[in-house]
Amino acid sequence: MRNNNQSNRLIKWMVTAADFLVLFLLVYAVSRIDPVMAAWSREDTRFFLLANLTALFIAELWFHTIIHERVVMMGDVLRRVLRLCIAQTAVAYVILRAMGFPYQVGWWLIVQGALYFAVLMLVRYVELNGIKWYRKRGGNTRTITFVGSDPALKRLRDQLVKNPATGYQLLGYYADEEMGDSGMPKLGSLQFLLDHLDEPKALTIGDELYVCVPRQERDTILRLSRFCDSRVVKFFYIPLSSESVPLNFQREFISDIEVLTTHESPLEDPLNKIVKRFCDIVLSVVFLLLTALIWPFVALMIKLQSPGPVLFRQQRTGLGGKPFTLLKFRSMRLNSEADTLQATQDDSRVFPFGKFLRKTSLDELPQFWNVLKGDMSIVGPRPHMLAHTETYSKLIDKYMVRHFVKPGITGWAQVTGYRGETKELWQMDGRVQRDIWYMEHWSIWLDIRIIGMTIQSILRRDKNA
Repeated sequence: MRNNNQSNRLIKWMVTAADFLVLFLLVYAVSRIDPVMAAWSREDTRFFLLANLTALFIAELWFHTIIHERVVMMGDVLRRVLRLCIAQTAVAYVILRAMGFPYQVGWWLIVQGALYFAVLMLVRYVELNGIKWYRKRGGNTRTITFVGSDPALKRLRDQLVKNPATGYQLLGYYADEEMGDSGMPKLGSLQFLLDHLDEPKALTIGDELYVCVPRQERDTILRLSRFCDSRVVKFFYIPLSSESVPLNFQREFISDIEVLTTHESPLEDPLNKIVKRFCDIVLSVVFLLLTALIWPFVALMIKLQSPGPVLFRQQRTGLGGKPFTLLKFRSMRLNSEADTLQATQDDSRVFPFGKFLRKTSLDELPQFWNVLKGDMSIVGPRPHMLAHTETYSKLIDKYMVRHFVKPGITGWAQVTGYRGETKELWQMDGRVQRDIWYMEHWSIWLDIRIIGMTIQSILRRDKNA
């Protein structure tokens, strides 16, 4: 086993040990500060601490740290820490109640869990940057070797090696042909590599081997894979650029036969559908109750500034490409182009209070009724006018794919720069690509992130609103 693998595990265990230390210090500090807990006997305090540490041990088995991994996003770290803290709190409560602890500690454990989460996220941020700093200076490295000369390996090199924070070091590549001006050292021909598989000391093989050769060379791929297994080297196969199909395939199984499909969303899972629908209903009810007093004021202002109905109703394309009636507070004067002409900056059809509604996104409030009805979700691809669906479905590849999921009040495209008017085709294409990315990468955490980014956008008064 290689030393850098050992150091990776060492980082994991050091971070885990720090988790226990943080919890110990948190409980100890509160036991000194909180007057109720300070009145406990020494034995009760010790048992409370022991129960919490035992619960953390169990939680770490399920949700151990991932910051030692080479490529990790802060969002992944946040989800992991949150799950760890929830599990630790729940297990600690079960242990204390099962052992007949004489005090009511349910609310205290919840508060403790929230404090632990906040402190642990701060610690994780410091730890993550510390690991990146260490790797940039040559520590905790992981070496890799390429086999082949396809351009796909250049792109992989850019992803793995050019960011020193990942800790990857490229030793070179084996190939019959030169890789051009890649800047990577050539270690020998492919035949030289195959001839010396029984003499590994004559080869320069890293911790990971990335093989990019034609699929027809099945024997070569199998030999290299077996060699890696025998040497405890991680093996990866990369299709040639010419063999790659520009589709995002997902694996499915029909009995024991593997098949590939072009688009698969986590929301096809019935449990995920239930979770998302439950969150939609709860958040919509809460939001409608919180904004109930705003509705009469908005209705009055609309009536004073523009004759006509308070609510604007329009047919939009929804789930499965089927139309539904979208509700909004009316922000424009009545006009014959509402169903065909998209709103623009400084649109003359928008009356003064309507501009305020659009800038603050208050015109979207009635769409929470659409969510309760089941026509929409809080987060999802924004629904387009039927005229736009008919036009863009002919101009943009995969445009209709976005209708595999329910449309949303806000979405990934809207919080990543594609909100509002689409003057040119590339803008709509970018929106569609982001909608499809959301569909294929959905998680409840992604929805929470999008909602948070939407709130930030509203507070900053997005210029595209």
